[in-house]
Amino acid sequence: MRKRRSNKPIIAILSFLLVYFLLLEALLLCEKGQPGSQIETLGDAIWFSLVTISTVGYGDVTPVTTAGHVIGFVFLLLSMGVLVALFGSVVSVLTSEGLPMMKLQFNRKKDWYYIAEFTAEGDAFARDILREDPDAVIIFGVSREKEIEKPDYPCLFINVSPARIVSHKKGIGNRCKLFYLEEDDIWHNLKAADVHTLDADVYARTMSGQEKLSDNIHFFHSYDCCARSYWRENPLDQNEDVVVLIGFGNYGTALLERAILMNINDSDFDVAYHVFGDARRFLEIHMNLDYAFGINERRAGYDSLFFHEEDWTSAHDIIAQADRIIICDDDESVCWDIYWQILRYYWNGGKIYLRSSRETPDVAYFGTIEQIYTMDQIVRTRLNYAAILMNDLYRNSVENSLDWDELSDQLKQSKIAAADHLLMKVRILLNDRSISRFDRKTFLDAYKAYWTEKNNFGRLDSLRRIEHARWIRFYTYFNWVYGPVRDDRKRENPMICDYDLLSPEQKAHHDHAWELLGEIAKLIKSGNV
Repeated sequence: MRKRRSNKPIIAILSFLLVYFLLLEALLLCEKGQPGSQIETLGDAIWFSLVTISTVGYGDVTPVTTAGHVIGFVFLLLSMGVLVALFGSVVSVLTSEGLPMMKLQFNRKKDWYYIAEFTAEGDAFARDILREDPDAVIIFGVSREKEIEKPDYPCLFINVSPARIVSHKKGIGNRCKLFYLEEDDIWHNLKAADVHTLDADVYARTMSGQEKLSDNIHFFHSYDCCARSYWRENPLDQNEDVVVLIGFGNYGTALLERAILMNINDSDFDVAYHVFGDARRFLEIHMNLDYAFGINERRAGYDSLFFHEEDWTSAHDIIAQADRIIICDDDESVCWDIYWQILRYYWNGGKIYLRSSRETPDVAYFGTIEQIYTMDQIVRTRLNYAAILMNDLYRNSVENSLDWDELSDQLKQSKIAAADHLLMKVRILLNDRSISRFDRKTFLDAYKAYWTEKNNFGRLDSLRRIEHARWIRFYTYFNWVYGPVRDDRKRENPMICDYDLLSPEQKAHHDHAWELLGEIAKLIKSGNV
C-alpha cells in the first residue's frame, strides 16, 4: 500500500499566510486615521510588512501607534523565520536532491545508469560502465551523507524513487537502466516496488538462477557469473585428470555446474572431479547425472564425480594427486585459511586457484568484484552474444521460432551452454588452449580446421563423441532421461544413451554443432566474442 504524502508543508504555508493577513488587518485598524499616520491603505500596510520582513528598512513608512510598533516587531520576528527557511531551502537544494536533479535535466540525451546502493560492488560496476561509456551518467540511489568515500569519477547521489528518476528523463535518448546489485535486493528494497511498470531496463542480482521476470526485469546470478568467467579464462588442459573443489556452497555449486556443461575437451573422458562439501541437496536435485558420469567411482569412457562427506583435510592422497585445486568456499576468510594450510602442510604439484574478492599478487585468484560486476557479466550482451546468434540462425531456418527474449529459461540455458562450448571447440580444432576470446577470423580458422578433420572418419567420430557428451550432460543435468520418442513434458529423449547406441543419422546430427562455427562467423561483423 502506498504511503500518503504528508500535508504538513501545505498546512504550514496556509497558517503563515493566515497569520500574515491578520497582522496586516490589525496594523491597518491601529494606524488608519491616526494623526501623522503613513499607513492609510492595505497597500501601505503590505509595503511596510515587506520592507520589515526583508530587513531592508527604508523608513519611508512607519507606524505611529504603540500597537503598530508591536505589530512591526512581530513582522521583524517573522523575517528571521523567513530568512532561516529560505537559507535552509537553498542549502537543501545545493546539498541534497535539488542540484543533482537539475544536473540530470541537462543530461537527458546521455545514457543513465541507476545503481541502488553505493557499495564496493556498485563502485566497481560504475567504473566498468565509465570505461565503456565515458559520457554515461552514474546515479547512486542513496543520499550524499551515506557515501563510504568520495568517488574519483563523476556521479550523482540522489535519494529519490527510481520512478522519479525515470520520469525525469522524459523518454529522451535510451531507456534508463536500473541495477540492484545486492542479493535478492529487488524483493526487499522498498524503492524497487513496481519497477516492472517503469519505462526502464531493470537488472537484479538473484539466487534463483532465472533469467527474466517480466518484459523489463532481468536477473543475473553472481555465482554463475563467477563460474562462467573462471572456466572461460582457465580452461582445463588435456593433461589435467584430477580436479579438486573445496567448498560446495553457492560458488562451488556454480563452478561444478559450469564444469559439467563446458569441460568436454577431448574424447578420452577421464577427468575426475573431487568435491568436498555438503552435496546432498545437489545430488537430490540432479538425480540423473549417472547417465553422463561415473558417480563416486571410475567408469570407463566417462568423467567422474566424487562427492566426499569427510573433510578435505583427511584426503592427503587426493590433494597430492590433484592437477588443479579450486578453493571456493562462500566465506572468503575460510578460503584463505584453506589456502595457507595447503601450502604449509600438504604436498601438491598442481595449480591452486583461490576465490578472492580482491586482486592478490602472486596468487592465482578468481572471482574478484572487478571480474564479476561488469557490463558483460550483468547485462550479458556480449557474454551471450554467440548464444543469441545461434538462436537467430535457428529462427532463420525454422518458421514460427522464438526470438531470444521470448525463449524459456531452459531454452536460453541450452543455447548458452552450447555457445559457451564453442570456445572449447575452437581450442580443440586449433589445438590452442590459451584462446579465451575469438573474433571472426578465429571462427573461420576453426571452421576450416573442422572441414579438414571431417575427412578423417576417426577424427570425425571423436568430434561427434565430444558433442554428444556435451549434449547429454546438459539434458541429464536438467533431469532428462531416455525415452523412445521425445516428450518435453516428461523430459524424455531417445538420444539420451551411450554414443555407440546411436544410429548413423543420430551421430551425424551432432555435426551441426561444429558446422555452426562457419555460420556464426558469417554473422560476426567485428569485435571479440
